[in-house]
Amino acid sequence: MLDIKNKRVLSGIQPSGDLHIGNYFGAIKQHIALQENNDCFYFIANYHALTSINDREKLEKATLEVALDYLALGLDPEKATLFVQSDVPEVTELAWFLSCVTPMGLLERAHSYKDKISKGISPNHGLFAYPVLMAADILIYDSELVPVGKDQKQHLEMTRDMAIKFNNTFGETLVLPEELIMPEVAVVPGIDGQKMSKSYGNTIEIFAPEKVLKKKIMSIVTDSTPLDAPKDPDSNNVYMLYKLFATKEEGEEMRRKFLAGGYGYGEAKKELLEKMLTYFGPARKRREELLNNLDFVRDVLKQGAEKARAKAQEVMKRVRESAGILKFNV
Repeated sequence: MLDIKNKRVLSGIQPSGDLHIGNYFGAIKQHIALQENNDCFYFIANYHALTSINDREKLEKATLEVALDYLALGLDPEKATLFVQSDVPEVTELAWFLSCVTPMGLLERAHSYKDKISKGISPNHGLFAYPVLMAADILIYDSELVPVGKDQKQHLEMTRDMAIKFNNTFGETLVLPEELIMPEVAVVPGIDGQKMSKSYGNTIEIFAPEKVLKKKIMSIVTDSTPLDAPKDPDSNNVYMLYKLFATKEEGEEMRRKFLAGGYGYGEAKKELLEKMLTYFGPARKRREELLNNLDFVRDVLKQGAEKARAKAQEVMKRVRESAGILKFNV
């Protein structure tokens, strides 16, 4: 449990596909924990998704799927604010203000942009200006803490740079957010042994049908060590995944069986499947209930957007006044 209290926490997730267990242990589990003692704003980043998704139906479906997943996994709309990014149009307005004070060099140094270009992704302005919109997402709600992994620190540093530049230009207006480095989680291996990632196609989805889940887990890559021979649990993908769901005692028991020999990967995979189904059992049941009550899900998003937008309008009023942008239709 993260011991953070009474802070405005902001995080977003792109609707880019089904959530997998790497997403859960790397971020979602911590997001749910933070809602207990903080004012958490969690948004579904559908504007950001436009840099990679050009299919209307796919984007609409994926946006709702993220809401279903978060609510099923324990997000409580009475404790946290869940909304869709595009329902707060002020965020794109703030992005323009920030664009007008952001040096080109800052954007050219963005790791995420250079990484995508190196992978052959065709560059466009949305991809290049991605950090500006991300900064607007954070600053528009007077966010105090933003949960990030160590590999995402640059995003927060760039956001702070933009806010400082704006404040130096127009006067103290924007709150400078602090990074909340997420607790170290052992890299969640995918079915091929690489880090679990949608881009590698090696994920195990949290809410996949049981037959699909079984097929994925049984396809986890293992070595050819004979059944009777001892096996090294620390280089074993099945064991590394099992530990995420098991108690310390259960993890030690599987470790002992691998070291003793006479324990096959097939049996271990069956234990992993059973443990994962048990761990996510309540969430899977809850998601089925939510699928039959989509009006509730939409209402949660509507109320979340209303709360988020009220705060965004307050911040934008300060921004416009600081920059000298006058309104004559009010």
